[in-house]
Amino acid sequence: MYKPPGVLGDFPDLQGRPTVRDLVPLPGKLFPAGRLDARTEGLMLLTDDGKLAHRLTHPRYGFEREYLALVEGKPTLDTLLQLEKGVSLGNWVARAKSAMVVGPGETPNTTWVRLILTEGKKREVRRMLAAVGHPVRRLIRVRFGPLHLGDLEPGQWRFLQEDEVKALIRQAAARARRRRRTS
Repeated sequence: MYKPPGVLGDFPDLQGRPTVRDLVPLPGKLFPAGRLDARTEGLMLLTDDGKLAHRLTHPRYGFEREYLALVEGKPTLDTLLQLEKGVSLGNWVARAKSAMVVGPGETPNTTWVRLILTEGKKREVRRMLAAVGHPVRRLIRVRFGPLHLGDLEPGQWRFLQEDEVKALIRQAAARARRRRRTS
């Protein structure tokens, strides 16, 4: 689904705020795979398979998440390299697998940046970009593993196609095997 900004990616919400579950009127239990904070928009996966959701979201499996971030200023090549080398965020170091400028922003003195990460920790992209001097004004997740946001509009959702489900399961199984070999 395309989670719009202002809607919570985690559910249920004890304060009664709108969540992605409110936008997907399907019966039964659903698990969010790859939550997004309230201000972030973009691709979210909801599944009835809790084990799969865990494999898709746990940092040890390294599923790629791709984001477009509208940031203040224009990051230099050195700044982009720093994002890839690692940025200290207190008790851990966050690293982008890839960071690149993709174009000018929607307003003066803003720039669109594409980041690919493999962990998806809480507000990781926002914290990384703020740490290098480029606060985020807008953040959109456009890819999660093999799934792309495509032409969905905010608030829209669709069922995955059979080949997309197979690709997710195949990648999750391969990452689990790889994880067992390196442990």
